Amino acid sequence: MHISSTAARFEPCTQAPALPDSLLDAVGDVAFRVTLDGQVRAASSRALGLAGVEPGARSLAALVHDVDQPAVRAALASAAAGEAPALAEARFRSGERDIWFELRIAPVATIDDAPLLVVGRDMSAQHATEERLRHLATHDPLTELPNRVLLSDRIRMVIASARRSAQGFSVAAIGLDGFKRVNDGLGHAVGDAVLRMAGARLRRTLRDSDTLARVGGDEFVAVLPGSATPAQIKLVTGRLMAALQAPFEVDGHTIYLAGSIGVAAYPEHADDEVRLLTLADTALSRAKETGKARTVVYSVREGAAPGHDISLEAAMFSGVREGEFQLYFQPIVDARSRTIEGFETLMRWKHPTLGMVPPVRFIPIAETNGLINLLGAWALKAACMQLRQFEEVAGRELYISVNISPRQFRNDRFLEVLDDALALSGVPGSKLVLEITEGTLMVDPQHAETVLGAMTERGARIAIDDFGTGYSSLAYLKRFPISVLKVDRAFVKDLPGEAKDAAICSAVLDLAKHLDLSVVAEGVETEGQLAWLDDLGCHYVQGFLTGKPMPAHVALAALKEDLYTEFLPHEDRAHQP
Repeated sequence: MHISSTAARFEPCTQAPALPDSLLDAVGDVAFRVTLDGQVRAASSRALGLAGVEPGARSLAALVHDVDQPAVRAALASAAAGEAPALAEARFRSGERDIWFELRIAPVATIDDAPLLVVGRDMSAQHATEERLRHLATHDPLTELPNRVLLSDRIRMVIASARRSAQGFSVAAIGLDGFKRVNDGLGHAVGDAVLRMAGARLRRTLRDSDTLARVGGDEFVAVLPGSATPAQIKLVTGRLMAALQAPFEVDGHTIYLAGSIGVAAYPEHADDEVRLLTLADTALSRAKETGKARTVVYSVREGAAPGHDISLEAAMFSGVREGEFQLYFQPIVDARSRTIEGFETLMRWKHPTLGMVPPVRFIPIAETNGLINLLGAWALKAACMQLRQFEEVAGRELYISVNISPRQFRNDRFLEVLDDALALSGVPGSKLVLEITEGTLMVDPQHAETVLGAMTERGARIAIDDFGTGYSSLAYLKRFPISVLKVDRAFVKDLPGEAKDAAICSAVLDLAKHLDLSVVAEGVETEGQLAWLDDLGCHYVQGFLTGKPMPAHVALAALKEDLYTEFLPHEDRAHQP
């Protein structure tokens, strides 16, 4: 009940004057005269149109919805005790629908046995608006299915039930194979219609006790209580795939799609909603990577790469929940002026007992189990927010560089994450450099071209990370909108003495000059390396000479001082320019 907010709209009263029954129609939307024990003796014309309302000995509380009866009885008792006005909200049945009324109950001067006047104001429109807002907060507006918020809540409820009953259940991530070509070839209106139809088909396939949610793009998630054995999972997923294989007829187009499904089971694979969803998504990715139109049930053995540390993986999920991951920032320095132009964002994990876990240990695991999508989204948003503080301290424009993993890049929701990061931080896309490896681009060049184009439309610049260590073909430099080449430290560490490395770096710098690309040399650790790169026209450098990766507060301190003095070895400071 909204009693406190409603009370301000009524003037306090003691005892109202006597009110003839003939005037009840002039009071409020509905009105009743009732006895001290709540029996209706008279009602207005509209009140008589409500289901069950008749003049005579019938309880007012009995006329409303069962769950609202206690509130009405309490308000009647309060008014009968002289604590006027008493307020309540309740639903009356009118035909096939309920109408919400705000009821004000007060005593009136009368000589008969019905001394309480009940005046009701129709609140149906307000309640409908509130209900719609609640629905929008928990449901996908396109398909009307539960969204990720409600999905997580449902999974937690099923987990609680499964623990009590000692029964398992499964979570199935469902992706539409070939949906991208529908959007690209026929437009988003047709694509939206297909998504609505697909959602409806999947929902009809499932039981009432199951939950189906749309979590973004062409991905749905089904929660299947009591379905945890291989036979049960095979039966349900077979029906789901069959539902998607029938042709979709939209605006004269006949569209054929298929579905890939990834499944994680409770408690065999995970015992919390975050990990269940992540592992189901991991299994879905494997289904798509190994032929599509198939179901893959997550397997710890198949999901584990050589050297995959299962205990460390479990600690990672805990670390995400406990906020153990943090961002470090390494300065990217102008090779000529030796001033900070930006920072590369690097992820670090400080475990409470293991200490700092090297990225080489946890990043491959995160790529395998899907956590990289969650961590990558957080890193992108946090880096953009941190850039604003860096610029405030520096008093000038800077840029932030963020690594995008292969799995992030292939994720259908990556562009949504990018948009959220820019909108949340207010940072323009032109101050963001997204670092991608050569191999990531060449796995699916057509998809890469589309995503890179969308990224540059937002103003972001694209950097090729570890340039020269991946694909030998340089055709992608022409095909893709690349802005920056990052020379891998493997070619820098022995400069300038190693002739082959010097030749490679010289060739890269010459190539970049003719293609109008910027170059960042990684792993610069000596004055000799920096001077050699500067002489050949390298634009920017990063490495231990000009700044190790550092927490945000140390990076802020570096911006306040002369960076080159701060990070030069002590014996070399006298020789600075």
